[in-house]
Amino acid sequence: MTNILNVLIATFVLVLAIVIDLLFGTPDPNYPQRLSYRLHPSVLMGKLTEALESRLRNVNPRIERLNGVVLALTVIIAFVLPVYFGLKLIYVLFGYLIYAFIAAVILKLTIAIKLETEWAKAAAKAIESGDLGKARKYSHFSRREARDLNGQQIASSIIESMAENLTDFKLSPIFYYAFLGVPAAIAFKAINTLDGIVGFKDPEHIHIGWFSATLDTAVNYVPSRLVTGLIVIAAAILGENYKKAWSIAHRDQAKVPSRNHGWQMAAMAGALNVQLEKPDHYAIGDPIEKVTPDTIMRALEIRKVAIILFIILILPILIIINFFLFPY
Repeated sequence: MTNILNVLIATFVLVLAIVIDLLFGTPDPNYPQRLSYRLHPSVLMGKLTEALESRLRNVNPRIERLNGVVLALTVIIAFVLPVYFGLKLIYVLFGYLIYAFIAAVILKLTIAIKLETEWAKAAAKAIESGDLGKARKYSHFSRREARDLNGQQIASSIIESMAENLTDFKLSPIFYYAFLGVPAAIAFKAINTLDGIVGFKDPEHIHIGWFSATLDTAVNYVPSRLVTGLIVIAAAILGENYKKAWSIAHRDQAKVPSRNHGWQMAAMAGALNVQLEKPDHYAIGDPIEKVTPDTIMRALEIRKVAIILFIILILPILIIINFFLFPY
């Protein structure tokens, strides 16, 4: 009975976390003054990273690289340990029902599906109506200067972000949850946040951020390639160009600086028969069709099916692991 209960709890936590996100979404970074945004773990992780970074700077590159290890491990441990021991304590004191609800809320904090969906739809509507000023505010999560982007480039940035964020904000946290529980999902979130703040190759971050960037590459290696395959399958299910999704993924993935996200972005470009570009940096895919608001909506459908396929794939793994390995 205990093993079956483990499976039921683990499945309930995952399903409830996704339902909570689909109902309530994620605090909008366009409103940073809101308490819900300021207290979100990603924001807190970011503030801790920035505070430590300023203190761990060193003119000696070797020392700064070592400090980069200290930075990453400190941020990860600072969030993982309270979650790990906190959930254990909650389970002991309040039982599995309260534990499951709180674990689901924590897991949800690593997942962001609704917010990006709303942004993508709003951007598509703004581009279609010709309101590029409004559309540009939705391209900022692709980490590029939006001021001079035209409608096609804005649409491209949003589709690229959707493909990239399939792992970062959706499936990688679930992947690590399935194998190692909620603390592992939090650990992934911390690694991904660290990479987003210090994991760059510019002179300012090349030493202090090398370990964070390396960790992010490592933990996303398997999920990103799995997601690439799911994009191809989703394209086939939806009648998109799945053959080109596969071939473009192999041909163009190396054009994107990220060793992982290039696979997903190139697969999405191929599936949609479009060329996605970051001006003056890269262009992936073939410009068979123009990138339009409708292309954004088609990308959303591919993303949705890929998420569903991933859940179907990961549930048996979750069940097996919790039945045999994880007694509460």
